[in-house]
Amino acid sequence: FQSSAFRYSDLQIDCERLPSIAMIRALLRPLPRSPLSLISRATASPISRSSSSAWKEVPAGPPDPIVGLNDAFASDTSPSRVNVGVGAYRDDDGRPYVLPVVAEAEALVIAGAYGNEYSAIGGDAEFCRLACEFAYGPGSVPAAEGRVAMSQTLSGTGGLRVFGEFLRKFGAHKHIYVPDPTWGNHIPIFGNAGIEVRKYRYYERATDSLDFAGLCEDLHAAPEGSCVLLHACAHNPTGQDPTAEQWAEISGICSSRGHLPFFDAAYQGFATGDAPTDAGALRKFVDDGHHIALVQSFSKNFGLYGQRVGCLSAVCASPEEAKRVESQFKIVIRPMYSNPPVHGARIVKTVLGDERMTGDFVRQCGEMAARINSMRTALRDGIVAAGSQRKWDHIVEQIGMFAYSGLSPEQVDIMRERHHIYCTADGRISMAGVTSGNVEYIAKAIHDVTK
Repeated sequence: FQSSAFRYSDLQIDCERLPSIAMIRALLRPLPRSPLSLISRATASPISRSSSSAWKEVPAGPPDPIVGLNDAFASDTSPSRVNVGVGAYRDDDGRPYVLPVVAEAEALVIAGAYGNEYSAIGGDAEFCRLACEFAYGPGSVPAAEGRVAMSQTLSGTGGLRVFGEFLRKFGAHKHIYVPDPTWGNHIPIFGNAGIEVRKYRYYERATDSLDFAGLCEDLHAAPEGSCVLLHACAHNPTGQDPTAEQWAEISGICSSRGHLPFFDAAYQGFATGDAPTDAGALRKFVDDGHHIALVQSFSKNFGLYGQRVGCLSAVCASPEEAKRVESQFKIVIRPMYSNPPVHGARIVKTVLGDERMTGDFVRQCGEMAARINSMRTALRDGIVAAGSQRKWDHIVEQIGMFAYSGLSPEQVDIMRERHHIYCTADGRISMAGVTSGNVEYIAKAIHDVTK
C-alpha cells in the first residue's frame, strides 16, 4: 500500500513503549464473570438450551371422519374407486357443479365493484331479510310485524354455534335434544358451546324407517321448555322426514310441553326440488304460534360450499323483543369472528332479490334433486338386479342428498377394501356421488357385501 499521504517507511517504532511480557499476560487473563454476564449466557440461546417444547404434551387428535375418508380415497390408486361420502353435489359426470343462476349472480356482484369493507356484526341486513323471506314465506306475519331477530352467520355451522352460546346464556335449560342419529357435527358444536346434548329417538334401523312412536314418547318425556333440534327437511344422515300429519303432531307435543323448536335448514329446495314445500314444517310451526329459532345454510342448495353463507333467526313476541334478541346474537358474534364474509351473501341476495332469478334458482335446484332421485331408483333397481333378496325400498323412500343404506360398519369396511367404494362408517351414501356411470358398480358392490 503506497500513497502520497502514507508510506510504510515513514513508521517509527519506539521500543521503550512496547508492553512488557508481564503486561501482556495480565491483559490475557480472563476477567471475573459478573451476575449479568451469567444471566446473558444462560439466556443467549434458548433454542439450543431447551430440549422440550411447550406443546410436547399435546396429543394427536382423531381424524375427522369425512376428511379422513377423503384422504383415504385420494391415496387409493384403483381405477374403479368411488367416493360417495362427501356431502357436496356432483353432476352426472361426477364433477362439481355451479348453478347457472349462481354464476350469473356472481358476475353481477363482481361487476358491481362493491369493495371489501367490513360487514356489520350482524352481516348484510338485506341478505338476512331475503333469507328469512325464503324460509318463512313472503306472507310471514312475524316478519311483516318486525318480530324476527336475524343475523348473518358463517353458514349453518356458525349459526348453530352462535345459537348454542345464546341458549347457554338465556335458555330455560342448559341442554338441547337432537335426533338419534343426527349430523355428526351437531354434537360437538353444542357441547363446545357448553350445552348438554341429549337425544330423542328418530330412526329405527331394524325397519329402515322413522321411529315416530319413539320420537313422540321422548319429546313428551323431555323436561318442559326444552330446546328441540329439528331438521327442516332432508334429514341428515337418514333422508327420512316426517309426513305433514306427523309434523303437525310434533308441533302439538312441543306446544303442550312448552318446548323451543330449533330448525336446522340446510337443504331447502334440495329435498323435494321445491323450496316452499321444503319449508312446510317450519312454516307450520310458526303458524301454530311457536316462537321458533332457525338456522339456514346456503352451501348445499346454492352450491356455495366455500363461501360460508348462513342466517340465524328467531321469532319473537314483539319488535322490541326481537331487537333485544338480535343484540345478544351480535354480542356472541363479535368476539367469536367479529363479522361474516360479504361475497357469498351478495350472491344469494342478488338471486333472492330478483323474481326471475329466484324462479331460475328454484328450477335449477329442482333439477339437482331430480337427478339424485333418479339415482335412488337406479341404485335400488341395480341392487335387486344383482340378485339381492333384501328389501331396498327405503333408498327411494328417503329424500335429499343422502341415502341411509343400512350397511353395517363392517360391511362398509369390506366394500372399501374389496371394491374401493368410500362412504361413512354408518352406511350413509351421498347420492350426489352416484352417477349413471357408476351406479351399477355400486349396486353390485352393495349386494356383494350384504348377501
